Amino acid sequence: MEEATTSRFSATTLRAYIMIAVLGLIWAYFHWATDSIFLTPRNLSNLMTQMSVTAILAVGMLMVIVSGNIDLSVGSVLGFAGGLAAYSITIWEYGLPTAIIAAIAVGVIIGVFHGVLTAYLNIPAFIVTLGGLLAWRGAVKWQLGGNTVPVSNDTFKAIGNENVPETIGWALAAVAIAFVLFMAYRKAKSVKDYGLGEANYTGELLKAVIPIGGIVAFILVMNSYQGVPIPVLILVAVALIGAFVTNSTTFGRYLYAIGGNADAARLSGINNKANILKVYALLGALTGVAALIFTARVGSAAPDAGVLKELDAIAACVIGGASLMGGRGTIFGACLGALIMASLDNGMSLLNVRDFMQDIIKGSILVAAVGLDMMGRKQT
Repeated sequence: MEEATTSRFSATTLRAYIMIAVLGLIWAYFHWATDSIFLTPRNLSNLMTQMSVTAILAVGMLMVIVSGNIDLSVGSVLGFAGGLAAYSITIWEYGLPTAIIAAIAVGVIIGVFHGVLTAYLNIPAFIVTLGGLLAWRGAVKWQLGGNTVPVSNDTFKAIGNENVPETIGWALAAVAIAFVLFMAYRKAKSVKDYGLGEANYTGELLKAVIPIGGIVAFILVMNSYQGVPIPVLILVAVALIGAFVTNSTTFGRYLYAIGGNADAARLSGINNKANILKVYALLGALTGVAALIFTARVGSAAPDAGVLKELDAIAACVIGGASLMGGRGTIFGACLGALIMASLDNGMSLLNVRDFMQDIIKGSILVAAVGLDMMGRKQT
């Protein structure tokens, strides 16, 4: 068992390093091709803000995919939840807290609805969420009457556009570093607790050097422009919570077990239906959060808001190493995949690449990523 665990960890780590190297090459090329514009603090700040919505969706989507399911409706749900928030503030004149609660609550309700249909009525998730993609898009058009609803509340718009002061950025960096160190200690301790060997605290701390260095570099770059964008802070919080849930909770382990072999998980005493319902509800909540950021950043709600966001989220998960068959994938990989997709969008936009060519390139990269993954699985 220890050998299998080590082998899986090594494969996951190797893939992460390869993805980081690919991201570095993409950044280097675009920086050269755009006459040293791409890697400026201003553009990197914009890039991080752009990726935040997709990455938050990808965190929730990763958990659903790991459980062996899929959700094609998150783009439409994002549009519906964002429209509800904008409607609450602009038309109904409710306060900001009500709008935030409404957006997240409607996401959870829709997620529970999809989860019930999938888990308890045994309707395939692909069909349920494909129907949801169409139905909730129709609901957005009905809700907004086919019109764009602007949002004038400056506090609401700050969620998607403002930055935090430098001191707050460094304080949050200290919290993040403490979290990384805690997780490294916990991981080393768990090896001994489960009887898999001696706790290697030094080794885990050395592995933590890279993420800690990344945190410090990130804060330095963001503070060089205007500070860390609020959407990015929300993303970091969501990603850390997602990583904790998938790696350090019983619920997270159940998701991997269900996705790896649903029958074996059920026979071992896992309540597959309840856990699938929970993960869809969780994705719905994160979709509500993403809807708030998206609507605040744009400053309005529109009938076409969130179109194709579900495909961006799925692509980020797949590029990040998730298997569409379930049972495999990491939050870090999904976020890294979202960053790669956003980097391609940002770089090609700076180079004025035509829209149709951008779609062709991103589609080809997605297919290539899945193809390489399948080749690797056959070899192992």
